[in-house]
Amino acid sequence: MSVDHVLLTRFNLPSVGPESVIRAQDGWLRDRVGLFLRYTVPSVAAQTARVSWIVYLDPASPAWLVDRLSPLADAGAFVPVYRESVTAAQLADDARAVTGARGDVLLTTNLDNDDGLAIDFAARLQALAVPGERRALYLADGLIRRGDRVYLRRDRHNAFASVAEPWEAPATAWCDWHTLLHRRMLAVSAGGPPAWLQVVHGRNVSNRVRGRLTDAARHRDRFPGVLDDVPATPRSAVALDGWVRRPLRESREGMRLAAKRAILAVGGKWGLDAVKSGLQRIRAHDPAPGPGGQKSPPV
Repeated sequence: MSVDHVLLTRFNLPSVGPESVIRAQDGWLRDRVGLFLRYTVPSVAAQTARVSWIVYLDPASPAWLVDRLSPLADAGAFVPVYRESVTAAQLADDARAVTGARGDVLLTTNLDNDDGLAIDFAARLQALAVPGERRALYLADGLIRRGDRVYLRRDRHNAFASVAEPWEAPATAWCDWHTLLHRRMLAVSAGGPPAWLQVVHGRNVSNRVRGRLTDAARHRDRFPGVLDDVPATPRSAVALDGWVRRPLRESREGMRLAAKRAILAVGGKWGLDAVKSGLQRIRAHDPAPGPGGQKSPPV
């Protein structure tokens, strides 16, 4: 079985909703480029299995951003595609263009521009694909980094969502929210060693510290160069987190999840987006958007 595996990254596509509030903040783009170069690019380059990578960029991107990313694109690190938005048909055409569509399976994976991957991330996903079937795929276990602390996290329907399917009329990993793909197709979530890294840095839309504190040194081989600057975590700190801080985090997270499910049940995705946008505006002290300030549905 041969797999055409395409990573999909929205770098700075124009958007509304909660993401637009974050992206409007001063310095967002420069900060995000730094994270992209620090975590995302090296981790994709280190993959043990073959992947293609499409990075979607705003056609109105500043010249300094294009100049900063062009050497990487010229070296084949990724394929930049400039669009104001991406339809399902365009996404399928772009995937065909970068892969040649010669494989038995198309596998698309969402990759945010401030996250990282373990070296065997792609290989493990490709092993879960089944010819002739459409299924959502997740590697459930990963890491969350915040400053000098790293946490082990199990998230069965995480943001590193993938869809494996035949090339005929592909849905792709962007056909719905990563938490809702199971409503459209069979979803498989596989456990194992940490497969991904989320970085909590203050400009995230929704990431929070979750999971249990761990020593980063245990995971450096899986994330080469990405965790080298994290100091060793004392056992006393791990114990304190396990007994005191983690239960508090999980209690708060349980309440957030219950509220999110209630809003989703009543208002649907649009209602949940409206609540998120309102919270982001409060945090950023932004005025409310005018009429029509809705988030576009995913492709």
